[in-house]
Amino acid sequence: MKVLVTGGAGFIGSHIVDILVQADLQVYILDNLSTGSFTNINPGAVFLKKDIRDEDLKGLLARERFDYVVHQAAQTTVANSLANPYYDCDVNIRGLVNLLEACRLSAVKRIVFASSAAVYGDTDSLPIDEDCERHPASFYGESKLTGEHYLELYYKNFGLEYVALRYANVYGERQADSGEGGVISIFLNKLLAGHGLTVYGDGSQTRDYIYVKDVAAANYQALFARAANRSYNISTATETSVNELMGLLSQLTKQQPAVVNGAPRDNDIRRSVLANQAAVNSLNWQPTYTLQAGLCLMLRDLKPGISV
Repeated sequence: MKVLVTGGAGFIGSHIVDILVQADLQVYILDNLSTGSFTNINPGAVFLKKDIRDEDLKGLLARERFDYVVHQAAQTTVANSLANPYYDCDVNIRGLVNLLEACRLSAVKRIVFASSAAVYGDTDSLPIDEDCERHPASFYGESKLTGEHYLELYYKNFGLEYVALRYANVYGERQADSGEGGVISIFLNKLLAGHGLTVYGDGSQTRDYIYVKDVAAANYQALFARAANRSYNISTATETSVNELMGLLSQLTKQQPAVVNGAPRDNDIRRSVLANQAAVNSLNWQPTYTLQAGLCLMLRDLKPGISV
């Protein structure tokens, strides 16, 4: 079985590649290395340096005849989408359509798509389930929601199966200091360096933090699930405030940092926690790492030998 992982040298994509290689699948990575890294590339996979917007993508997929595609390549931050909406659209929408056309013409069986909790926007209906109204507060969220619409139409018109996974706030090893989950990486690195922390707002804002290996497992399950052609939340269904997160990180690192509270960020969602029962029931998946367990693994990766 031959699987292409776009963005497979990136944070989440590389963990997906790891689990696919471990399952003895024939794995190819497509990544332009704009944010991915050579150090993340699994030696058991074939690496192709290429952009999802490249014109010759159709030719590549026609030659290689992939069975499945896991699409992780994207512009991934709210802030960047607001600063440069054209680029966000170019990568997340035009790049996706270019890939979908290549999949359609080469008879790919199914595409698994990295969507986001950002499609929901700010809502008082918590926990958020998949049927909740969707009102993105950023161009990033809008581009992910538009991507889901394209997937649905490609299935209805051309029979290309899909599963869209709406990630909560992913954290873990190999993560850069960006995105919602990136706050964990930022805080950990600052704590280990003995620096203070900056919190935007009063710290009561909440997120649903999910460990990257749980996300990778969800992608693997989505490749073969019978309940396809719909969107699923991939989350812990647990709400954690920034203040609670800081307390846990301080406990694990044995650091008591000075904390500065800055002004709340524009377009910042106040509370977010995603229901995950649909994925548990239909993908035969569930998160297995608590926040504390995931943070311990991430901390040991950043500072080998640390006692936590």
